[in-house]
Amino acid sequence: MPPELSRLLRDADAATASPSWDARAARWIEHPGVVRARRYLESADSRTLDEQAALAAVPAPPFHEERRGRVMADLMAASDLAVLETDAVGNVVAHLPRSAPWSAGPGVRLPIVVAAHLDTVFPPDTPIEVVRDGDLLRAPGISDDARGLAAVLALSRAVSEARLEFRSPVLVVATVGEEGPGDLRGVRHLFSPEGLLADGCAAFVSLDGAGLRRIVNVGLGSLRYRATVRGPGGHSWVDYGTPNPIHALARALDNLTRVPLSTTPATTLSVGRWGGGTAVNAIPTAAWVEFEVRSEAEVELSRMDLEIRSILDRVAAGNPGRPGSHGLTLELDVLGRRPAGGTSPHHPVVEAAVAATRSLGAHPELGVSSTDANLPMSLGLPSVTLGAGGDAGQAHTPDEWFRNVQGPDGIARALMTLLLVDEALTRHG
Repeated sequence: MPPELSRLLRDADAATASPSWDARAARWIEHPGVVRARRYLESADSRTLDEQAALAAVPAPPFHEERRGRVMADLMAASDLAVLETDAVGNVVAHLPRSAPWSAGPGVRLPIVVAAHLDTVFPPDTPIEVVRDGDLLRAPGISDDARGLAAVLALSRAVSEARLEFRSPVLVVATVGEEGPGDLRGVRHLFSPEGLLADGCAAFVSLDGAGLRRIVNVGLGSLRYRATVRGPGGHSWVDYGTPNPIHALARALDNLTRVPLSTTPATTLSVGRWGGGTAVNAIPTAAWVEFEVRSEAEVELSRMDLEIRSILDRVAAGNPGRPGSHGLTLELDVLGRRPAGGTSPHHPVVEAAVAATRSLGAHPELGVSSTDANLPMSLGLPSVTLGAGGDAGQAHTPDEWFRNVQGPDGIARALMTLLLVDEALTRHG
């Protein structure tokens, strides 16, 4: 991604819809169907919160989303969605009945996709108890992404209640593997040659967490590594001079943190964990470190990958050991790779989200994040991620909370975005 494009994508001032988009949004917000849908969302707000709490109460640790997926499939069917399948990796895919017919395969009109993710960051033994205090809900994953899942259910029912029609096919997908260890495995499969969306989509809208203002149109890419250095080890005195894996990793990390990092596009490097050794008076036989690089641009991820491999190889090669002894060996494992990407603020999908946000009286803010939308963005497919109303905090901790402030408006914003995108696709299709 050229620096000037990265700057453009990050420019918050770009989050102003053109007058024509604002005019379209103004027409839709007064449309009788949208008025009915918003009225329904307000009246069904307690049901939405009940479903949000119920979904959060079902454990969905990385790679074990099956139980929540079954619950979500049942709730989808009860929300006027036609469940198509739970695919090979666990994504639950449904069709919005009041949208155009759709089936996988070439020659079929590409669908609009609205998605939320099933998985959480929490391990299987995490206690989950949803605590409610008025409009405040507290539980692991209550916002990220039980809110998104509950929002797509409420949105689907609102479409049916308001008898709104879409000329494009609309698919609703509950994905697996969005969080760190999952490495986007759900959306990777959807858009793979074996997936239902192998031919792509017309637009991808991810509902992730809370909020009414932010529109993520830049996908923050990342590379995550585990480097392990091994050696013969020995006694700290008797075998002094034997290459020390911890010393080698320390030198490597010192060199890594000296690598110049791009600021445009923004790029970071962070060491998260390291360990090794058995005793204070022993030269360890192994040491390891886990670290990640994040960037808004694929080219920077590739550049940093080359730098990292070169530095680690030099450090290992520079410790051959004493004559007659063994030196150090290096293993570098890639723990995850999230592609970077972006959708221009002038693309209809972004302009639709901006106009929808403004039509509800909120100030839109373009943003950068790592979500399911990264994958379709990296494929050149127009994508955004939206919050689904309310306010939230302490994400990825056991004390995560969600406050239901303008919750229905967040779901209405997603609905308005889909309607504006559908209108644009119909006009140009």
